[in-house]
Amino acid sequence: MHQISIVDHIGSNETYRDKLITLLTRDLDFHGQDSKYASHNFHSFPSKFPPQLPHKFIVELTNPGDTVLDPMMGSGTTILEAFLSGRYGIGFDIDPLALMISKLKVTPLDVKQIDKIGNTILEKVSSTLKEKRTELEETLKKRCDSKTQQFIEYWFAPETQIELLALITEIETVPDREIRYFFELAFSAMIITKTGGVSLAFDLAHTRPHKAKVVIDKTGKIILGNDPVNNSSRRIKLLTKTLRSPLEEFDKKFRQNLKGVPKPGVNKIQPYIKFANAQSLPLDDGSIDLIVTSPPYASNAIDYMRAHKFSLVWMRYSVDDLSQKRKEYIGGELVAGMNFERLPDNTAKLVEEFTRQDKKKGQVLHRYYSEMTQTLREMFRVLKPGRAAIVVVGNSVMRGRDTQISTCLADIGRAIGFEIPKIGIRLLDRNRRMLPAGVKIDLDSQIQQRMHEEHVIGFYKPNF
Repeated sequence: MHQISIVDHIGSNETYRDKLITLLTRDLDFHGQDSKYASHNFHSFPSKFPPQLPHKFIVELTNPGDTVLDPMMGSGTTILEAFLSGRYGIGFDIDPLALMISKLKVTPLDVKQIDKIGNTILEKVSSTLKEKRTELEETLKKRCDSKTQQFIEYWFAPETQIELLALITEIETVPDREIRYFFELAFSAMIITKTGGVSLAFDLAHTRPHKAKVVIDKTGKIILGNDPVNNSSRRIKLLTKTLRSPLEEFDKKFRQNLKGVPKPGVNKIQPYIKFANAQSLPLDDGSIDLIVTSPPYASNAIDYMRAHKFSLVWMRYSVDDLSQKRKEYIGGELVAGMNFERLPDNTAKLVEEFTRQDKKKGQVLHRYYSEMTQTLREMFRVLKPGRAAIVVVGNSVMRGRDTQISTCLADIGRAIGFEIPKIGIRLLDRNRRMLPAGVKIDLDSQIQQRMHEEHVIGFYKPNF
């Protein structure tokens, strides 16, 4: 991967620092604002921040043409806002679905051509389902390894499997790579949704999927469980799902995404989006004007891959491959062979307290703060002096205790050389943000303890 070198420019450092403090002091909630403009609504993604947040810092702390980095870009919210604002966005991630989503959000395409190809795909799939069902059934048995096949059979009804196979097989024949990615993303988005999708799971966008207890097919026939009408259990009724048609859902989603396809503009700079680990960035020292990012949570509190594999298994990824990728995420639970960093005193003390209570959890927390130490060190390296990194983090609870993420990351940042002029707070809109917790706080629930507010940490790299 090529190194990137960017020409420096900056105004008064004092003015910049004061502006950073002012921005972190203002309202950061953005409740009631439309976050579905442009291509932000292409695909559900857990725990993504509203686009107004990176937009505020990008517009106020950079000039057009400046370089904005998100080293853990997820669904690419920061990168898209940089693109829309005439800045040069650079984004990295190790999640294959995150890379696909982020790239498509900033790729100008011919809407009329896509519409025509989409209609052709649906026509061919309908014909294939009528005329080549036996071939599809045979292909389904051979398409993936046994473990991946077991996953598919557990989470997708037989008829849905056939329709999804017919769809993805036809999408794979699209010769233009970027247009093919557009349809793959629409395919993924109809599976990973907040409101149901076409699998047998609920809440895939929340990353904590659970299987429906009762499933009703398109004809009204019960294909899993017992008749919910005759079952008095409120939980069973809530976990009753009526299957949706993959073809109809795909049709709706690709046409919806058509409305957000970005258009080329004279002031828009195509972003640089690549696979890379935030702990080792392929960037030159002092080459970045602003960083806006939101790191993962410790101990896989938000388990991105658990949801993402529901669509990725249809794109020729195996369950084992995806499980291996999951182990590489910051905040993972594997600690064998981990290179633990020396932590600041208060953070080290907190880790020790967790370790005494639960050795495994303590090591997992040490891994998280070690990986975030390496990540913050890289962010410090690539930032220009007199510039800032905005890091959005949520609360995280282990064994009923707050892991103090914002306080510990601030301490780690200071040890590296950052100043922390201000830490802002934003209250989450529980009705809109896709998080694995309810609106009402239940302190007896580990999931509900996790995230009801976020801290927006301003890391400022001083001039030396």
